[in-house]
Amino acid sequence: MAELFTQKEMLECAFRIFLSFVAGFLFGLERKSRLQAIGMRTLILISVSSCLLGILSSYMAIINNVYNVDGDPTRIAAAVVSGVGFLGGGAILRQGMNIKGLTSAAIIWASMSVGLSFGSGLYIPGLLVVIVVLLSLLCFERLEEKMFPAGKAKTLHLMFEETDVDIEEVKKIISQCSLVVTDVNLTRVFSTNQLIVRFVVRAPKVIDYKLLSAKLSYAYKVGELTISD
Repeated sequence: MAELFTQKEMLECAFRIFLSFVAGFLFGLERKSRLQAIGMRTLILISVSSCLLGILSSYMAIINNVYNVDGDPTRIAAAVVSGVGFLGGGAILRQGMNIKGLTSAAIIWASMSVGLSFGSGLYIPGLLVVIVVLLSLLCFERLEEKMFPAGKAKTLHLMFEETDVDIEEVKKIISQCSLVVTDVNLTRVFSTNQLIVRFVVRAPKVIDYKLLSAKLSYAYKVGELTISD
């Protein structure tokens, strides 16, 4: 059945997959720039997989018209998409303040779309998506880490043995240690004259705890410092 697609139409499929790759990359770039959990790799996988499913639906409709096949040729594909959606949802977990498994769920979706494509004889578009997915998984993780090193959400707990604390100055000190502050919560203990500050931060994989402790202790009387997920 693959002869139903001419060389020009195969090039059109390749162009569509390329556009979906660009769209996924741009959407992921925008999400990561806003410190959201979903990133470039996840959205690239979803975008190119959905593109492939769109091509597949068009192709199956062509087969139905050309060969005058009775019934709905997209019924099985639709059932597979629904079933795999639940399977992918089971791969997404929440660990503390972070979400795990988004890329794994997207890979499940990509695998399903590639399998449906190959099963319908769409070999070239399926192979193109396989290449795009592998390149995204192997190359874009390092690119994401390089462009957005502060990607993991953590809580920074500080207890000051004084109440005259400039929070903006503290935020600057934290940012100097490669931590990005996204939220601040304050608690003042009048009986002990202490100020407890909880920062929600985005942190890189490796945190220089000694540098952070030294800078904060130099500026203020810090009684306790805790970083947790």
